[in-house]
Amino acid sequence: MRRSSFIAIGLLAATVGRARAAEPITFEQHVRPILKAYCLDCHGGGEKPAGGLDLRLKRFAVAGGKNGSAVVAKEPGKSALVERMKSGEMPPGEKKVPADQLAVIEKWIAAGAPTLRDEPATLPPGLGITADERAYWFYQPLRRPAVPEVRNSKRPIRNPIDAFVLTKLREKNLDFNPEADRRTLILRASFDLTGLPPTTAEIAQFVQDDAPDAYEKLIDRLLASPRYGERWGRHWLDVAGYADSEGDGNADTVRPHAWRYRDYVIRALNADKPLNQFVTEQLAGDELVPRPWTNLKPEQVELLAATGYLRTAPDGTPTGAADAEQVVTDVVKVVSSGLLGTSVGCAQCHDHRYDPVPQRDYFQLRAVFEPALDPGKWRKPAERLVSLYTDADRTRAAAIAAETGKMQAAFSAKQSSAVRAAFELELAKFPEGDRAKLKAAFDAPAETRTAEQKKLVASNPKLNITPGVLYQYNPKAADELKAEQAKIAAKRAERPAEGFVSVVTEVPGRVPETKLHYRGDARQPKGPALAPADLTIAAPDARRFEIALKPAGETSGRRLAWARHITDGTHPLFGRVMANRIWLNHFGRGIVDTPGEFGRLGQLPTHPELLDWLATELPNGGKEKGWSLKRFHKLIMTSTTYRQSSRREPAKDEADRSNTLYGRFPVRRLEAEAVRDRILLAAGRLDLTPFGPPVAVVEDGAGQVGAPDDQPRRSVYLQVRRTKPVAFLSAFDAPALEPNCDRRNTTTTAPQALMLVNSDFVRKQAAHLAARVKAEAQPGAGADALATAAWRAVYLRAPDADEAKLAAAFLDAQPAPKAGAKGADLAALTNLCQMLLTSNEFLYVD
Repeated sequence: MRRSSFIAIGLLAATVGRARAAEPITFEQHVRPILKAYCLDCHGGGEKPAGGLDLRLKRFAVAGGKNGSAVVAKEPGKSALVERMKSGEMPPGEKKVPADQLAVIEKWIAAGAPTLRDEPATLPPGLGITADERAYWFYQPLRRPAVPEVRNSKRPIRNPIDAFVLTKLREKNLDFNPEADRRTLILRASFDLTGLPPTTAEIAQFVQDDAPDAYEKLIDRLLASPRYGERWGRHWLDVAGYADSEGDGNADTVRPHAWRYRDYVIRALNADKPLNQFVTEQLAGDELVPRPWTNLKPEQVELLAATGYLRTAPDGTPTGAADAEQVVTDVVKVVSSGLLGTSVGCAQCHDHRYDPVPQRDYFQLRAVFEPALDPGKWRKPAERLVSLYTDADRTRAAAIAAETGKMQAAFSAKQSSAVRAAFELELAKFPEGDRAKLKAAFDAPAETRTAEQKKLVASNPKLNITPGVLYQYNPKAADELKAEQAKIAAKRAERPAEGFVSVVTEVPGRVPETKLHYRGDARQPKGPALAPADLTIAAPDARRFEIALKPAGETSGRRLAWARHITDGTHPLFGRVMANRIWLNHFGRGIVDTPGEFGRLGQLPTHPELLDWLATELPNGGKEKGWSLKRFHKLIMTSTTYRQSSRREPAKDEADRSNTLYGRFPVRRLEAEAVRDRILLAAGRLDLTPFGPPVAVVEDGAGQVGAPDDQPRRSVYLQVRRTKPVAFLSAFDAPALEPNCDRRNTTTTAPQALMLVNSDFVRKQAAHLAARVKAEAQPGAGADALATAAWRAVYLRAPDADEAKLAAAFLDAQPAPKAGAKGADLAALTNLCQMLLTSNEFLYVD
């Protein structure tokens, strides 16, 4: 059994346990979820339920099947359902009903097998969606909750976020922490929005700025930084599953043009592109660019590049490591988990066992994307490229090709003449009687030479004059030809470079049919063609969003229609998922802390009213600010909730040890990319050049994958190879994209310490930092001055008295390096700098 299955069962048990505490136990609320998880795949009202037994309703279970009744009210000991489960006979296979859940069924039968309401007279085929499933909080329509009234607060209620959070805190007799100090706030905000620390000058300026809006101006400045898009772009690229390689087995073919999608994301966020537009362009940017795709404008190239979102999933088709069906499955997973917070993939083979997602829904959602990801007419990655050449580029390229062709012809003639002249001069050195035979032998084509001629050629190598050895016979002519070659190469280099963008698009005139696959087997399609549609549960009864099937054209319009539907501001799944994802990346945990799974297998929201308020606030802000992420960031970051100190208090820990109520700001370790970038910045080496092709990863002498030391760019611009992850980033929990990452783990492990102490990367940067410290200190500076300079470079502050004393003692205690050793004068300082780079103060925020 897969690990995910164990997790699912465990979470179901927790859900049942919570439900079991609410009496009385009923079929709809407590028993049916267990039967759905373990029994309804075979006994769920299909064409032929196993043994004729249908367990979808209580009365069906009582009626029984071929072997009689499955449930005898008030007598669990006589109920075949309980007997089969206890014996392990049912369900078949390894997955059995746990004892605590079996106890729920027994207790229900003993109570008379009650139902919550009258059961329907008939049911359509399949599991359907019950009233209890529809009543789950995540599937309720989005409604803006009233902001709670809070009185007598010790801390200011700066916006509705604080009112919702403080109301929850007061339920546990808790309150907000005091506000963090100015230095902490600027460090926190800078890392949060840019992934980089402020300068010491920026810290000093903010700490000394007593203007009432100083903090708000700080947030505005950070949001305007080009570093913001790089930081928050990395968050989104996790969700999208961005990689620079296909993931096709060991070949792991490089995606040479994938970076254009990465750059699109960064630029869009920096420009504060409205979130609804941002998502729509990624789902259907190609449908917004009229054909033919020639003479594309920069904004049209951006729209095409945006569709890279639907090409991030692993693709084994370049080498045949996987089939097209698997690629489509992974794309649907990326979209559903990232935008809908729902694992619809479980419904590929049968109705979802835990959430109200029928199998039909899975394929109707897939039908939205199938015209662009058509397994029946699959296009490999190389067949999805659009040239960025304009007509002017082609004209220029043709003119240069014609000109270089003439230059090459003249060069070839001159070269042949020079070679022939050298041959004639060399031939003249032979006896006159031999010259005719030698000339005939060398002039004859190799394949037509006689045996005698071959012998003459082999025994007279001096006459075998080629362009490659011309310099030995006529250096002047060889130099002239070399200069001519350089001119030709220079002219050829004037040819406009032909760029490409990888696009997800549809084949004009073709719209494939999507049919339900029997048990998920693509070789067994069944039933009529399905209309593309949103999930049934995402809308009230009889108001499901469907897209009418229509004849083929340049595009089916399906993706664009669905994108506009989910981003209209009222979609209950999309709105909650997006608001939660932004909150998670500010606080390190989500209001729903399973951001890709909001259904029954996910965690319940800690603040459901706050989440709904945020979900309805996100599209608001008027014509200019609707769906503005920057406005949303500022709303969160200017709240008292965000501005609290992270100081722990025993009383709060006892009431809320995990800080789920946000009674303090969480202490957070920097993400992998931020750790690497901060190390490079401290060493004075971080290259902030934006955009363009990624830095190709390489292996060092120890076999660890990393970036070349002479290309210290931000980590977001490093090549993401699925089979060659950067070792340093992996150690600090950079995700494996299989196919995407809903939320990163944050671990503290021994390999992290070993990486900081032993890796070539950290040692080299410590040496660069030591050189920087020494260069910035006064000539002849002592241990105290060097320690102070190191502290300022790494921690952006001076050491206190105890730290200075310890640093001086550390430097004095370092063994003397061997005479003449490389970097001997910096060895001790390098060791000190490395210790600072590996410290908690450097790795953690707050």
